[in-house]
Amino acid sequence: MAKLIAFLTLTLILPFLCTSFSPERPTDRRVLVLLDDLALKSSHSFFFKSLQSCGFDLDFKLAENPKIGLQRYGQYLYDALILFSPAVDRFGGSIDVAAILDFVDSGRDLIIASDVNASDLVREIAIECGVDFDEDSAALVIDHTSYAVSGTEGDHTLIASDDFINSDVILGSRKIEAPVLFQGLGHTINPANSLVMKVLSASPSAYSANPKSKLSNPPSLTGSAVSLVSVVQARNNARVLISGSLSMFSNRFFRSGVQKAGSSIKYEKSGNEQFLTELSKWVFHERGHLKAENVRHHKVGEADEPAIYRINDDLEYWVEIYEWSGSSWEPYVTDDVQVQFYMMSPYVLKTLSTDQKGRYFTSFRVPDVYGVFQFKLEYNRLGYTSLSLSKQIPVRPFRHNEYERFIPAAYPYYGAAFSMMVGFFIFTAVHLYSK
Repeated sequence: MAKLIAFLTLTLILPFLCTSFSPERPTDRRVLVLLDDLALKSSHSFFFKSLQSCGFDLDFKLAENPKIGLQRYGQYLYDALILFSPAVDRFGGSIDVAAILDFVDSGRDLIIASDVNASDLVREIAIECGVDFDEDSAALVIDHTSYAVSGTEGDHTLIASDDFINSDVILGSRKIEAPVLFQGLGHTINPANSLVMKVLSASPSAYSANPKSKLSNPPSLTGSAVSLVSVVQARNNARVLISGSLSMFSNRFFRSGVQKAGSSIKYEKSGNEQFLTELSKWVFHERGHLKAENVRHHKVGEADEPAIYRINDDLEYWVEIYEWSGSSWEPYVTDDVQVQFYMMSPYVLKTLSTDQKGRYFTSFRVPDVYGVFQFKLEYNRLGYTSLSLSKQIPVRPFRHNEYERFIPAAYPYYGAAFSMMVGFFIFTAVHLYSK
């Protein structure tokens, strides 16, 4: 009886287990949110609700909670981390800078929101991600031409920015009409770091300085070099969002009207909600996430994949690429996917054709060089997860019995050899039988 009950219980829960751990999802849904104050849970509730509406399970904790941790028994408990704790000097539990960097190195995602109270701990994490906040702890981004018109005249630290990155995959295809309200720290990105991108930039008239003191020296951060919001896509496809303003995620900024200085247009609602909601979808792999499957190759006219090719064989290469739409995998259609037939350097480089249904294919002839080759597909496009596929295959020369017996180009030599034999036979016959 006990065995029957156990069997029935396993039968009932097995479908739910299979659904929960389905490999078809690009990312799981559990997110740890670390806060300076639990009051942020209500003051920033619109942003959190936008994440929950996408299916994310948010776990709110105080940043100094001594019981928090990112992993247990070597397994990560969360798939993304949100740091809304700019003033924290030390995280509780087992979380520190190394643990957060290891979390990102494992392929998981991170959102960091800072403000004027940014601690050295938060700054260190940002530096490790390729972003440098202004060294002056009291500095704010100031703009006397692109500020948001408000009741506080002369305070131009409330920026109305509409200098967005030109990428539909990162910010969505629907245009953000209203400017985004920003009040906080500016930062710069390392120009040598190709993994960091500015998604919201300051105007050419902006600069970073302490608004409560007079400038004695030119500010170190000026113009369009000042980034307000940046993102990082690591080589392992982990994604990081870094903002110098915690206020831009708040309900007040989400619902506030905005009018940019010098403009007669007043928007009833800022672009913060649309901007951050769409950007969060990208950070959490709801958009721009690719996968490749069914990679195969074979000789033309055959269906089975061989263990070895021969020089000058004609072959075909196939791969299927799909993009996660937020609810299902859809065919990814483009015209810039290439494959290399590679040994030390590419011997063949081909752009793949597509059937518009996610399948890519090409055909080519194996070069007249034998050795160990690789099919290499390296796909890197702004905003999309990178694809790196490789398959190793040896290439052999002709066997001794596979060469042509008579080569047309050698007919003169064949003729010379046979004519020599015929001549020698005639010479011998004449020499033996003539008197």
